[in-house]
Amino acid sequence: MDTLIIEGSSKTPKVVFDAEKGELLLEGRSIPENSLEFYIPLMEWVEAFSHEVKTDIIVQMKLEYFNTSSSKCILDFFRKLEAISNRGKKVSVNWYFEEDDEDMMEAGEDYDAIVGIPFVMVEQKEA
Repeated sequence: MDTLIIEGSSKTPKVVFDAEKGELLLEGRSIPENSLEFYIPLMEWVEAFSHEVKTDIIVQMKLEYFNTSSSKCILDFFRKLEAISNRGKKVSVNWYFEEDDEDMMEAGEDYDAIVGIPFVMVEQKEA
């Protein structure tokens, strides 16, 4: 399965989904005009990947900011990963946030409480 790479922009996150390593990275801002249009190809890739996955899956969430419509898509993304986990694959999420960004920290905690996959909260110094 091919690695999915989408260059980030001022409105969309950088995406690097590496099937071979089992690493899924989303990094940057997620405020697209149409969140579904951006996230549907990611969901489709994860769905195809779920049938071929041979390794543990580590998700690196390094979002600086996301809007309300992105938050629903991100939840759907985590639910797809939860389904993979329920089929016996190990899935974990590293949720990165800057040390003074309580909103982003709480968003990660909220997702952790909603979906049944383990989250590691990773506090970073501001750049």
